[in-house]
Amino acid sequence: MLLAIAAIIVGLALLVWSADRFVDGAAATASHAGMPPLLIGMVIIGFGTSAPEMVVSAMAAVDGNPGLALGNAYGSNITNIGLVIGLVALLSPIQVHSQVLRKELPLLFAISLIAGWQLLDGNLTRADGWTLLAVFAVVMGWSVVQGMRQGPDALATDVDQELISHPMPLNKALMWLVVGLALLVVSSRMLVFGAVYVAQSLGVSDLVIGLTVVAIGTSLPELASSLMAIKKGEHDLALGNVIGSGIFNTLAVVGIAASIQPLAVEAVVLQRDWLLMTALTVALFIMGFGLKGRQGRINRLEGAALLAVFFGYTGYLVSTVIAGQ
Repeated sequence: MLLAIAAIIVGLALLVWSADRFVDGAAATASHAGMPPLLIGMVIIGFGTSAPEMVVSAMAAVDGNPGLALGNAYGSNITNIGLVIGLVALLSPIQVHSQVLRKELPLLFAISLIAGWQLLDGNLTRADGWTLLAVFAVVMGWSVVQGMRQGPDALATDVDQELISHPMPLNKALMWLVVGLALLVVSSRMLVFGAVYVAQSLGVSDLVIGLTVVAIGTSLPELASSLMAIKKGEHDLALGNVIGSGIFNTLAVVGIAASIQPLAVEAVVLQRDWLLMTALTVALFIMGFGLKGRQGRINRLEGAALLAVFFGYTGYLVSTVIAGQ
């Protein structure tokens, strides 16, 4: 048990560190290759901050732990909106300027509905997984085209400022790209091993472990990058991290896991976890979009409400584990 707990702690720490190095290397490499800042923000950084969820869920699926894979994806979305956006808004109200984000918020809601529809029969087949990946490819293509047509955008400005303030030579960028990716795989393997062992030893389902410990751990890159962005006044970058991660998690992370190994889905996933994930997405849409002509803004009160929902949900999951002992 001690070895498994150590694997979780070391795995999470290494996962967060390697994800950060991977994102920095990928963004700098893309910049050297001439990729526009908006594209780097939407694709490279979005992919990088979701890399932990992707690798962990893929590993879990390969090992035959579908609950861990699905719990990681949905739990990360709940954590990103409830904990990350809630905490960031509580520290500094988030102003939503980016037109790209205002278009992607309703898109995230539509994707959540697709995910719910697939869960109705209690199974995620390989066909479902490939469908999610196909939708993901279409969404990314649409986002790129829309982003490039939009012209000047607040998200592009934030990313451009970040790249200018932290320049990185190409050889160093390539090094961190490769090293970060390799360490992501190693740390994910450690985390999955530890999480599954602890779950089996305590009689806790893989789903609950995925929704709590693993989801919070793999969401740490989003939390760190969003806190740094808000500290610099880059509000759209902070919110963009979460929206992009939500799209990646729901489509790519679950899609990759299901295409590797079909997932049997407990009814509680649809009734509890998917429902809360979708409700939080709707709340984020209302706050970020800005109804009745007002600018989108997530204030401190709304941030506190998101945090309360997250801690209430996590507390409920923990209480079900205790009650089952």
